[in-house]
Amino acid sequence: MLLQRKKSVYETDVFSLGTEDRSTRIIADHTRAATEIMKEGVAPSNVERGYVLRRLIRRAILHADRIGVKIDERFRDEETKFRKTLSAGLKEFEKGTDPFVLFTSYGFPIELTKELAKEKGIAVDTKEFEKAFEKHKEVSRVGAEKKFKGGLADTSEMSVKYHTTTHLLHQALRDVLGKEVQQKGSNITPERLRFDFAFSRKMTDDEKKKVEAMVNEKIKENLTVHKVALSLVKAKKSGSLHFFDEKYPDEVLVHYIGDSLETAYSKEFCGGPHIVRTGTLGVFKITKEEAVSSGVRRIKAVLN
Repeated sequence: MLLQRKKSVYETDVFSLGTEDRSTRIIADHTRAATEIMKEGVAPSNVERGYVLRRLIRRAILHADRIGVKIDERFRDEETKFRKTLSAGLKEFEKGTDPFVLFTSYGFPIELTKELAKEKGIAVDTKEFEKAFEKHKEVSRVGAEKKFKGGLADTSEMSVKYHTTTHLLHQALRDVLGKEVQQKGSNITPERLRFDFAFSRKMTDDEKKKVEAMVNEKIKENLTVHKVALSLVKAKKSGSLHFFDEKYPDEVLVHYIGDSLETAYSKEFCGGPHIVRTGTLGVFKITKEEAVSSGVRRIKAVLN
């Protein structure tokens, strides 16, 4: 760009004829940005950075259709999901369907709806969307708070065991599937655990076996579970898992499983009750793995 004395990468000879076309620029810019986000292990979803990624990819798909080009193979899963609702969503848009319905039912980010409306000279009142979306985020926030404050339906021995097990499971999933995995919710009873996490596809049988084996290995190692109060800055620097966009107090509780915070197998922001040693948990078994929503999977498991 500097060698060619151009102000923009789109003006260089890297781009062939037609670089002035708006769709070409959007596709190039958005796919590049999406690639960088995905390198950090983020998957498309409807929350946090996953939502930013989804907006980028889906806008690129829409403009790729307009000029008849194929989207990059790396975005094929998201493209497949979006194409299932794209045609129907465009028809609903033409009918003047509410933006939040387009978002929740047809996968249209509000920015995409506003862009389409602007092209047609239609004014979009986004106030109702913003109210509905804020409510959507509030539900997610409350769920996050409950998890990191250790909210359990009860504090029976088995519920506490399952709570500790979710920490082992979370880390094992990240070890097997990658950093794309982030907890999205959990539900614990004395009979079983349910764990929701960000991931873009169904797990293979081999992956489930590896996760089970990892959790059971850490149980057999009879690791000690520790609780420590840390400043928010130090807790984040320690690598303890937490919700990136969540607001926390200046001091937080961190539970880590292992000999020290530095070498721990698992470490998370959490204020809930835990067992003392993993050796008391029993044998971990995944009973079901299924989709909850686009980009979110659910595992149900038991201890025997």
